[in-house]
Amino acid sequence: MTLTQAVKAEAHRLGFQLVGITTPDPPPHLSVFEDWLRSNLHGEMGYLEREPACQRRADPRRILPECRSILVLGVRYPPPEAAHPAGGIGPSGKVASYAWGEDYHEVLPERLKSLVSFVEDRVGHPVPNRWYTDTGPILERDLAQRAGLGWIGKNTCLINPKLGSYFLLAEILLGIELEVDAPFIPDHCGTCRRCLEACPTGCILENRTLDARRCISYLTIELKGAIPVELRSKMREWVFGCDICQHVCPWNQRFGMEDGDRAFSPRPGLPHPNLIQEMGLRTQDFNRKFKGSPVKRSKRRGYLRNVAVGLGNCGDREAVPVLVEALFNDRETPVRRHAAWALGEIGGDTAREGLRASLKREEDTEVLDEIRAALSHIDGNPTLGD
Repeated sequence: MTLTQAVKAEAHRLGFQLVGITTPDPPPHLSVFEDWLRSNLHGEMGYLEREPACQRRADPRRILPECRSILVLGVRYPPPEAAHPAGGIGPSGKVASYAWGEDYHEVLPERLKSLVSFVEDRVGHPVPNRWYTDTGPILERDLAQRAGLGWIGKNTCLINPKLGSYFLLAEILLGIELEVDAPFIPDHCGTCRRCLEACPTGCILENRTLDARRCISYLTIELKGAIPVELRSKMREWVFGCDICQHVCPWNQRFGMEDGDRAFSPRPGLPHPNLIQEMGLRTQDFNRKFKGSPVKRSKRRGYLRNVAVGLGNCGDREAVPVLVEALFNDRETPVRRHAAWALGEIGGDTAREGLRASLKREEDTEVLDEIRAALSHIDGNPTLGD
């Protein structure tokens, strides 16, 4: 067994279903990414355009000057098709399937370190290396395509022709030379446009990029302030991430029931959290429930902001008491703002009374604007009255 074969076999043993090797040459679609940044389609993700990250992204050797090979890896997480239907009492939210279990930022590094140790044991000496899993200044889908793992689909995800796209990617830059794989050249999206047509916010662009400012994943995770009013109803019940553009992809429907890595199997209360119960989470409760989970990345204020939007979109009047409670007593401005909006969407006398009472005690001008807009929405729409 050659060194390359041994490294690939060990990667598979560690749980990586996709394994490919490419060179440290500049990524082939760098100009597309640079145009995307210049168009300000990255929203508030300013870290993407900071130096020296941009220089490193353009040339992996700026990250590791000794780099001679890049090992690109993919681990599968459970597809949404594997989830049990939402059950229980009350409105249910949706969480992107990669976030059902443990945080890949905590799971995958140990595997990457083990793989580096394996390489060093095989060659008999330390090997210069850097490893990343969605954490470094590299265009990982570009490298994955060049390493033969699949093609970048119209939904911007890397799609493998045998396993679909429900993968988390990781990379190891190595200061030794391994046998490189041939790039994946075919484009199997063809004339299909299901992902573009299914996206409720229209964030998927024709050139296989996203307007992140409209993407539900961005809105629920990366955006820290208020969600634009015109996009809230389009978010439906998604409270962390979104799977729509992958779910409708024929390649995922074909391979949708393939098992995912057990580390990412659903925790209790996921993938369909009870939104009324979630709205009552205190800081301690949130930290305890989502310890070691990707959901913690949104922080409590972002998560409850998203939950409030989900409740507004569900329209269930059983949610009015917890929304009024949040509007009156939550210390976080984003939570109060979106709770007011949700009450306006649900409507009814109880919601109206809660909104009117909050006008007398709220001091934040942004929240006050949301309250007035919600009252106007109820009063101007007879179907929302009791």
